[in-house]
Amino acid sequence: MLKTEMIRRSPLRILERSTHGGLGKGNIGVIAAPMGLGKTACLVHIATDQLFQDKHVIHVSFAKNPEHIHSWYEDIFNEMAHRYKLDGTDELHNSIIRNRIIMNFRQDAMAIAHVEKSIRSVAENAHFNVDTLVVDGYDFSRGNIDDIREFRRFALELGLEVWFSASVNRDTGPTAVPAEIARFMDDIAILITLEAKGEHTRLHLLKDHDAHAVQDIHLELDPHILLISRRF
Repeated sequence: MLKTEMIRRSPLRILERSTHGGLGKGNIGVIAAPMGLGKTACLVHIATDQLFQDKHVIHVSFAKNPEHIHSWYEDIFNEMAHRYKLDGTDELHNSIIRNRIIMNFRQDAMAIAHVEKSIRSVAENAHFNVDTLVVDGYDFSRGNIDDIREFRRFALELGLEVWFSASVNRDTGPTAVPAEIARFMDDIAILITLEAKGEHTRLHLLKDHDAHAVQDIHLELDPHILLISRRF
């Protein structure tokens, strides 16, 4: 299959239609769920979809060991190439590596201003025109509103879409705004929560820009292939 056809058929086009065209530049989206439900897989699938569209992605990880992030990208690329029987996979893989940068920071020891300075340095010195910023492992329970507002200001300045993952308490129902996220809602454009349903993980849209209402967007994460897929 040609890359353009795969992009057109991607289930992420459903997410874009459900959110009035997608996240949009200068906005923050959050995928929230308890540990182990697939937040990182969702983020990497979104990022890989952007990379297939020849966009540039910086993946910021606050994890202690970021090596697994590389494995996520490799596994998800291979699954997409296999599922869609893509042509020219070697060339596609090389272009994805060229257009993706993974950076690692410690949240408890690093000011957000330093993270932004590092991103700006890469963008300017390496002529890397960033389109999407993925922030994985940021602890919202220990974070502060000023951090998120600074990320939003930075996203507006550089014209970025910013996707966060957020670990939340397992006692929080999937159709309720998690307590860890509630105080940040004014600065979040899109909020998606994950719910385990049998062997799959269902996606719920809790905030779509100015709309606050739970929507069934008929998408799920298949943990066996690490891809978001349409739920029939």
